[in-house]
Amino acid sequence: MELLGAATVVLLVCIACLLSLAAWKGRSGKGKMPPGPAPLPILGNVLQVKPKDLAKTLQKLSKEYGPVFTVHMGSDPVVVLHGHDVVKEALVDRADEFAARGHMPIGDRANKGLGIIFSNNKEWLEVRRFALSTLRNFGMGKRSIEERILEETEFLLEDIDKTKGTSFDPTFMLSCAVSNVICSIVFGKRYDYKDKKFLSLMNNMNNIFAMMNSHWGQLYQMFSNILDYLPGPHNKIFLEFDALKAFVSEELKVHQASVDPSSPRDFIDCFLSKMQEEKDRPNSSFHTENLITSAFDLFLAGTETTSTTIRYGLLLLLKYPKIQEKVQEEIDRVVGRSRRPCVADRTQMPYTDAVVHEIQRFISLIPLAVPHTVTKDTHFRDYVIPKGTTIFPILSSVLHDSKEFPNPNEFNPGHFLNENGTFRKSEFFMPFSAGKRICLGEGLARMEIFLFMATILQNFTLKPVVDPQELNITPTLSGTGNVPPVYQLCALRR
Repeated sequence: MELLGAATVVLLVCIACLLSLAAWKGRSGKGKMPPGPAPLPILGNVLQVKPKDLAKTLQKLSKEYGPVFTVHMGSDPVVVLHGHDVVKEALVDRADEFAARGHMPIGDRANKGLGIIFSNNKEWLEVRRFALSTLRNFGMGKRSIEERILEETEFLLEDIDKTKGTSFDPTFMLSCAVSNVICSIVFGKRYDYKDKKFLSLMNNMNNIFAMMNSHWGQLYQMFSNILDYLPGPHNKIFLEFDALKAFVSEELKVHQASVDPSSPRDFIDCFLSKMQEEKDRPNSSFHTENLITSAFDLFLAGTETTSTTIRYGLLLLLKYPKIQEKVQEEIDRVVGRSRRPCVADRTQMPYTDAVVHEIQRFISLIPLAVPHTVTKDTHFRDYVIPKGTTIFPILSSVLHDSKEFPNPNEFNPGHFLNENGTFRKSEFFMPFSAGKRICLGEGLARMEIFLFMATILQNFTLKPVVDPQELNITPTLSGTGNVPPVYQLCALRR
């Protein structure tokens, strides 16, 4: 009887696989879904798609199936766009059709369709426009925010000085410095680097980025409909989100008690005024829950990605001391030591500019971008992408294109320099994504990365605690984001 039962189970599994294969064949091909590996029932392409290194896995599959192909993350089909031409065609040339945010279970569960990053439709459009105009009013892209960044560099230099040339991990120091810039816009104040509550928030953000890209985080992205009902490490990430939102809620209460509509101090004040304006409008996008989620999005996105980029950048300069020396020579020649570098110096500092761009290209911090989708059945190339299908535009495939960047897996600032040493622009440089969903804070992030790195190198020579050749620059986790290795450095006053 037991043998008969086992045989029945095997037979049912085989039938399910055959039915799944038949359904997959019926859906893919010319005039249908893009081709791709045959999925297993429920598991999808888990055998072909390695959660711990998604970008490399998808690169291999693109060699077999072309620049537009389908993989199944669990039971859900995902259309992958691999290479500059298809990514640009979708996100830029056909921006309206591909502007919607795709299914990203961690973001969907954390934000419940609110905020800026994981929202869609009218709410996304209205809140994004409002956030962009508010950020600009508070100086994003202008001289006033540059002054705010330069003020923060002084606090950072002071904190680095306290290490007195001994080894330290720069993670939280950089997180605090970068976060204080966005905090000044969102909350109207900065926090001390030793503030225990603030350091705890930096730790929450660090954990979120690491957990999202961990094995469990990637499995949750593929099988959330099952894992939502099961205990396990994948649930811990939402406690980190809750801690950050609780902090935003506390700040909101303080603002509500002291807001002056005629003189807004920051993003929260402006949002509260907008809520008051629209209090009688049915289904307004401006309500308390959306304020908390939007402020949270700006706080998280404005801290983690930029500080991680700078942290990864310093690691690369430890690995390649000759490049660090050349940057310092240019800083000394153009800026000197008597004043701080400023954005206006950038055009006179092509090598430093090239290094900053090469850091962002090389690390490809968000290799898969944040997922997109189509809101109706969409003809793309030779295929039809059904309404609601998640789309992965692989940014790393653009940033690591060997035709544009020879030897793309090598760290080489020459990728952004002309033969005469002038800066070379490239339309393949899209670490902030492209089109209508391009990162809201791109201008601020670019300014911060340049100013923080140039100021650190103006004042300190960075030394590794091991031989540079022994330094590992490979991401410790590589899922939807690339997490740099933990390291220590010594900062010696110049």
